[in-house]
Amino acid sequence: MACRKDLIMLTSGNNSLHPPFFILLGIPGLEKAQFWIAFPFCAMYAVAMVGNIIILHVIRTDHTLHEPMYLFLAMLAFNDLVLSSSTLPKMLGIFWFGSCKIEYHACLTQVFFIHTFSSVESGILMAMALDRYVAICFPLRHSTILSPLVVAKLGMAVMIRGVLWVSPFCFMVTWKPFCHNRIIPQSYCEHMAVLKLVCADTRANRGYGLFVAFSVVGFDIIIIAISYIMILQAVLRLPSGDARLKAFGTCASHICVILALYIPALFTFLSHRFGHHVPQAVHVMLANIYLLVPPMLNPIIYGVKTKQIRDRVVNIFCQKVP
Repeated sequence: MACRKDLIMLTSGNNSLHPPFFILLGIPGLEKAQFWIAFPFCAMYAVAMVGNIIILHVIRTDHTLHEPMYLFLAMLAFNDLVLSSSTLPKMLGIFWFGSCKIEYHACLTQVFFIHTFSSVESGILMAMALDRYVAICFPLRHSTILSPLVVAKLGMAVMIRGVLWVSPFCFMVTWKPFCHNRIIPQSYCEHMAVLKLVCADTRANRGYGLFVAFSVVGFDIIIIAISYIMILQAVLRLPSGDARLKAFGTCASHICVILALYIPALFTFLSHRFGHHVPQAVHVMLANIYLLVPPMLNPIIYGVKTKQIRDRVVNIFCQKVP
């Protein structure tokens, strides 16, 4: 198997400040099942790619959808394409072809893309919560408050935040010497997994990682929670039951997407740092689900729950049927 050859090359090398490559083991403890596990992972990736490309195409071609909600959805779809593509091709290479070796700089690049676009995803969901708040609480001023320029600025702000907050991860790691063991017991390069291979004091790196996690996700969750508390108050004041139901319906898809991202993210974060007795295979599977499930579910949720997108997709496929 190719992984074994890479391990022999690794154990025969010498220590250096910057190792030439790392070895990704895939899912430790489930090596014999990895070949078959790759098939549902590949199916999830295919659904994510096709679904998000369709969402982008529908929003780009239908000018009636050039509104804040759909522009944010287009940002989310693009972000999901990048996030899933940064891990799945290499993961499938490990599972199917034993391509376990990953170059040092390629590994740090993967760390950068995973954490940056995870941060951006959280920021987009926060911006979408603000959009729902303005749409429900200030419906007559919605287009004025959230103009296309403001939407673009919000999107740029969450992207810049992700790049600025995550970039120090890679720079801080490059200043540390690595141990002889350069085996990463995961399917992709992640900040904490790479940090465990460093033969030096990593308290500053770990502290900065916690700061980024709480300052990004914590801030976004607080804004989302405040937005929905104010939305709930506004909806409950509506006199008509149908109006309340319609208002809740406009938020249902966004709430589902929020839960699809933050629930596996929370399990991954807690199990990685505090679940020392959790089997390694469970750690890795949770980490994989965190990066695979949201990009797959987001276009499905919005395609089903959002009437405008659902009707537009149906029209596209009906036109192609003779």
